Amino acid sequence: MNNQIHFILNNEDIHTDLAPGRILVDFIRSHQHLRGTKIACREGDCGACTVLVGSLQGQDLIYRAVTSCLMPLGNAGGKHVVTIEGLNQETLSPIQQAIVDTGASQCGFCTPGFVVSLTGFCLSAEMLSYAAAIEAVAGNICRCTGYKSIERAVARIVAALADIKAADRTASLIERGFLPDYFRAIPERLKALRSKMQEMQPVENPAGLLVGGGTDLYVQRPMEMSEKQIVLLADCEFLRGIRLENGRCLIGGSVTLEELRASAVMNDLFPRLKPDLKRIASKQIRNMATVAGNLVNASPIGDMAVFLLALNSAAVLNAQGTRRRLLLKDFYKGYKQLDLRPGEMLEAVEFKIPEFNRLFNFEKIAKRTHLDIAGVNSAMALEMKDGRVVGAGVSAGGVAPIPLYLKATSDFLINKTIDAHTVQGAAETALQEIAPISDVRGSASYRRLLVRQLIYAHFFSLFPDHSDLEVLL
Repeated sequence: MNNQIHFILNNEDIHTDLAPGRILVDFIRSHQHLRGTKIACREGDCGACTVLVGSLQGQDLIYRAVTSCLMPLGNAGGKHVVTIEGLNQETLSPIQQAIVDTGASQCGFCTPGFVVSLTGFCLSAEMLSYAAAIEAVAGNICRCTGYKSIERAVARIVAALADIKAADRTASLIERGFLPDYFRAIPERLKALRSKMQEMQPVENPAGLLVGGGTDLYVQRPMEMSEKQIVLLADCEFLRGIRLENGRCLIGGSVTLEELRASAVMNDLFPRLKPDLKRIASKQIRNMATVAGNLVNASPIGDMAVFLLALNSAAVLNAQGTRRRLLLKDFYKGYKQLDLRPGEMLEAVEFKIPEFNRLFNFEKIAKRTHLDIAGVNSAMALEMKDGRVVGAGVSAGGVAPIPLYLKATSDFLINKTIDAHTVQGAAETALQEIAPISDVRGSASYRRLLVRQLIYAHFFSLFPDHSDLEVLL
């Protein structure tokens, strides 16, 4: 069996038999000697190691910015990886020139990451707007120039794209000098590469550690992961996709958080989804992190776990084709302990589409508004009919050894009307269900206060016109 990994790095065909668990940035720098891609935090926080990864989706080539310090080398298979060297031309591109002209690069360490992220924006953003460009570099940190000069560079780049052709954006970017000419041939080269590679089949008998995006595993155990026997799931077709089926929404385990955020199905069900998921991580991380990975990680403050628990979601577990469904609230048995049998993987997660008017709200308290781990988080899903609650789900993270479904609080809300008494009762019930501890992110008493305030925040957000709730302010 051929265990080689085949992909295109900039304009070069790569064939390597290195372990698939090796970290991509180390391959780029140490094996290919492309040192424009920088290493700093090795946790995906700073964006200095940002590269573009282009993959074929049907006949379309889609590029996404990722932090290469957290990406397994094996996940590059069949794709086009672009570093800053792959964007360089005889003269500076309009992106590079804008950064120079506005003084947006001082020490220059972070600059390659900004250039790569902004190039990814030019290639893949649905709308070539200033707001979308700023979001594209939200995961890139600069400690020298301050962000005003970077913002001026971004404004100049967006202005230069105002009349770009939408029909074939890549060709237009090449004509304007944003991309080298070799990008024209990449789609056909990837199609040829894909035809030579054995299509990934369902993992019927996985031998090794199952890895999706790896965005947490490579923070916690980078050295171990580099040589460990792993099974990469990110590109398994049977683990992908978001669909409505028999009154339920089914989300494949390998769906990334950014795919979830861009899903028309999910945005129709959850109108606040885009700002909610923007708070979870940078775009580079959301482009890799998977739904199943977030759930199986079993962090007590896992954002997607808290989000999906409030929907009374079920995990679809697959062991060599034998499937069972388990409510997510029963999936977590204790700290980092799961009801996951030998040979099982989390294939998908599903939740029921509400029969009546569903209201949903997600809240998160962290030291930073965006791109930070939660201190406490919470979600609430309510179904309303004739002014009464006919269905309820409330969850909280950071208040127990597991992400917690607040059953008593959810039951308390059934058949209630929305008023100050109901809100206070829900908050008091929630406080009886939680058992927070003190740690570096907050004391137990502080977490209890936050849970009460987040319960209030759910109702203020979902019922902004209820004047009788003002007494709680």
